Amino acid sequence: MSIEVHHAVDGPADGPAVVLSNSIGSTLHMWDPQVKPLVDNGFRVIRYDTRGHGRSPVPSGPYGIDDVGEDVLALMDRLEVPAAHFVGLSLGGMTGIWLGENAPDRVRDLVLCCTSAQPGNTQMWLDRAKTVRAEGMTEIAAASIRRWFTQDWIDANPGQAATMREMTATTPAEGYAACCELLADLDLVPALPKITAPALVISAAEDKALPPDHGRVIADGIHGARFEVVEHAAHLGSYEQAGPFTQLILEHLEGA
Repeated sequence: MSIEVHHAVDGPADGPAVVLSNSIGSTLHMWDPQVKPLVDNGFRVIRYDTRGHGRSPVPSGPYGIDDVGEDVLALMDRLEVPAAHFVGLSLGGMTGIWLGENAPDRVRDLVLCCTSAQPGNTQMWLDRAKTVRAEGMTEIAAASIRRWFTQDWIDANPGQAATMREMTATTPAEGYAACCELLADLDLVPALPKITAPALVISAAEDKALPPDHGRVIADGIHGARFEVVEHAAHLGSYEQAGPFTQLILEHLEGA
């Protein structure tokens, strides 16, 4: 059952809608670097906090990929958006794959960033869910930042790194844990050949959480998908290398 997720809208009311979907452990603010460039190019930018994250409700788990996908459709319905461009990173990208299969008429095209159709590491996700329920989010926040960004970026941007660490540390533990359980057994590989929306898949060269091999599987599975790898970026590549990511996103949206 869908819930009303917290969201923010920027840009012209009559512009083509772009929905931006966040990663596990983050909020809609992970997309801050992309908002102005998209708005400046005439897009209506819709960001939201995935259920269990940020200012969105934290329903009791378990969550399924259909739950987070239906939340997006409900948000689009509330905003009277019949179809939108969809850009997602990590869990947000997996949400995009689900939408591409299950709601093709609502998706104009897809940009799938630093994501996977089958994350794997089942026990790791279950153990992480258990940890945050028992010990809270502070215990994993520092490790999350080391997955999100390269050490060079962390050293060069200590203030931003601290802000992003706080974003994870203040994520509701139950929401994060329920999303970990969602990822544990997720397999979207069979969905890929069914997707007809034009798709761009972007991986980050130094992403240790979901390396480029995961992106290649997605690009090979979606007919006609374009695959790009951005250098000098880890899992939150859209933030660490905002310029290259944003340029690729704009090229794809405008071309589609």
